[in-house]
Amino acid sequence: MAESTTYEYDVTLLSSGHNVADARLHRLVGVLVRRGLRVEVIAQGLGSEAPLGSTFKQASGGRDLRSRVGRALKLPWEARGQVLIAIDPDLIPLSILAARLRRRRVVVDVHEDYLFLLRDRTWAVGLIGMGARMVATLASALARRADLTVVADAQVPPLTAKNRLVVRNLPDLQIPSTDQIDSAPRAIYVGDVRESRGLHTMLSAIEATQRAQTPWHLDVVGPIAPADYEFVDRWMRESPARHLVTFYGRLTPAASWDRALGAWVGLSLLDSTPAFLEAIPTKIYEYASAHLAVLTTPLPRPAELVSEHRFGRVVTDSAAAAEALISWANAPQTLLIARTAAAAWAAGLKGSDDYAQFGAQIVTLTGSNSPRR
Repeated sequence: MAESTTYEYDVTLLSSGHNVADARLHRLVGVLVRRGLRVEVIAQGLGSEAPLGSTFKQASGGRDLRSRVGRALKLPWEARGQVLIAIDPDLIPLSILAARLRRRRVVVDVHEDYLFLLRDRTWAVGLIGMGARMVATLASALARRADLTVVADAQVPPLTAKNRLVVRNLPDLQIPSTDQIDSAPRAIYVGDVRESRGLHTMLSAIEATQRAQTPWHLDVVGPIAPADYEFVDRWMRESPARHLVTFYGRLTPAASWDRALGAWVGLSLLDSTPAFLEAIPTKIYEYASAHLAVLTTPLPRPAELVSEHRFGRVVTDSAAAAEALISWANAPQTLLIARTAAAAWAAGLKGSDDYAQFGAQIVTLTGSNSPRR
């Protein structure tokens, strides 16, 4: 027998793998809360890090594979919202099934090319890797059938769907900015902390600035990948530049960008992996919104963007990154030109209606004819 159509929440956002402090999760929920929708979030993490205005329910289990599989099987049946939003590939099959059986609507948020992303994960080998690729392929196929399929960029699959909407990772929260910079040069990195996202490159660059007697400080904000724990621990014990680097771990989006106030430069030194080749990292939008100059590796789209609008430099390796930092430290007026260009370019992002379209479509799915007040 079908269950009652009286819903405790308008929307339930489900995550089997993301922490509730995840920036895209906050952006999506923030849009819905501002539209007056009642939003439930079920994910791992702390209630204090949940998006403002939402109701948070902590998902059980740890970070191990068995716990994640358990969440993927269980969470869609626990959701109390009229619309279910699944933001992890392993949640998509059961979320679609649960929505159909429970008379709900279902939305999937495909924030990355899952198959490409697996090539960047050291654990995705053998039987586990094969299973993960099967889940990613199935998730992409089923995502086409959702009531709304949200993708983070035009090239992210599925390329066709019943109702497909591109919602880029543009800054949605009001990122604080200042035209004042610290007296000492300081760079910041915000995001997942792992080798393929530039961990080794940026630490080597900081060491090089110290050897050149033009030391830069570096704040690293984000969770360290388990595969890189040992490297970071050893570097922080042995590197002569260890006093210049602070690892903050995972912070809420608001706390992360508070750390950016006064910083000179934002780092986006990603490797040339299949997952990154066609993408524009979210952090570039966010750094520019914080009025930071940007250092990027020569990935095609970030390199073109930064070069065309002149708000940073493209560097090929840690030596080139260090050279750029040292140059800016010795000639701060050139840095200020780049920061001014970043602010000007970021101002143009405010005209994007990606999130407005997302909010409007979710309101329609809940059956509302207009935003709730």
